[in-house]
Amino acid sequence: MSLLFSRLSKLRLGVSRRQTLLLLSSAYSSSPIQKQTPPYTITGAEPCGEGFLGRLTIGYANDPGIHIQLEKKVPGELLYNDIFKTMVTIGSSHGWVATLQEDGLLRLRDDLNPSASYTDPKHIPLPPLVTLPHCQTQIVTNVSMSTSSPEDEDCVVAVKFLGPQLSFCRPAQRNSEWTNISVENPCFFSSRVMFSKKEDKFLFPGSGGQLIGSWDLGKEKLNIKRLQFKNLPVLAKTTQELLDSCCTIENLVESVTTGETFLVKQYKKTAEIIKSVVPKLKTEYVMVLKLDEEGNAVYTQNIGDLCIFISRSEPFCVPVTSLPGTNPNFVYILDFDEFAYFNVADYTLGFSRTRHYSHPYYIPPQNI
Repeated sequence: MSLLFSRLSKLRLGVSRRQTLLLLSSAYSSSPIQKQTPPYTITGAEPCGEGFLGRLTIGYANDPGIHIQLEKKVPGELLYNDIFKTMVTIGSSHGWVATLQEDGLLRLRDDLNPSASYTDPKHIPLPPLVTLPHCQTQIVTNVSMSTSSPEDEDCVVAVKFLGPQLSFCRPAQRNSEWTNISVENPCFFSSRVMFSKKEDKFLFPGSGGQLIGSWDLGKEKLNIKRLQFKNLPVLAKTTQELLDSCCTIENLVESVTTGETFLVKQYKKTAEIIKSVVPKLKTEYVMVLKLDEEGNAVYTQNIGDLCIFISRSEPFCVPVTSLPGTNPNFVYILDFDEFAYFNVADYTLGFSRTRHYSHPYYIPPQNI
């Protein structure tokens, strides 16, 4: 317990009083009258003298310099997985965090959602995992949901494991079970899955971005298509050499307001090696391609008034017109080792900070 307090006490907040959630209109909703919070990050928890609980603190994406302490109390192990080694927060989607515990059960929890109940957090266990032959279910790439709540009757939860296995379930249905598929092509082993409302499918990009896998919810069918890259820029020799020395991470993100789908390629390089063992990666370059109906991935320097948020949560984008304080045509990145944002117009680095973030989750706008 003293170790937990030691870790938590290091997080002193810029704002120590309860503040009212900012409101914005329709940043992530098709309803013109729906009020929502801005996107936010989890910045920590303040010890409150109640066992392993701490008061949740958040920062808004449009005002990252301010930390807001809420009255909501959350378990410290949700934020600092290395303390107890009994719970691992493995991802987030629509404000729900997914945990994988020693009992092998995945759970969805709304503890870290400031718009959810302060006194009665929801913990939804998913069915026992089934590991396919030549697969593993201990290391998770990410989690995605087809609706904003796993309590919706038609909600489908997708879990992408490192390796071939991709699993789906409907948690609100009685006697829910996993549908497990094995995607044998190695370029999908580290893919991140996302849900496309426009296509009513789960999509996952292959390494390099030339292949896109999809799972049709209606047909329950796996499909893989090849993208044709268009309008790629001729890069300076030094830039091309830099990109050749990087590893890439591909993310698909869909705009709820415009219906556009983007492929965002991160080029990451080792910034330092900790204790001669653990590399810290830094994003050196970002490239955005817009997908069209013909299977083209068209290089673009203009995503309009949108800004894209990429983290260990399911990626999302919002229009800047409803989010004052953010930059249009920018990509914001939050990971375990960095916070950065890039200008899509010229792909220059707007800001970069390399440090450790225990909980690198951008949470999309939440309905009030």
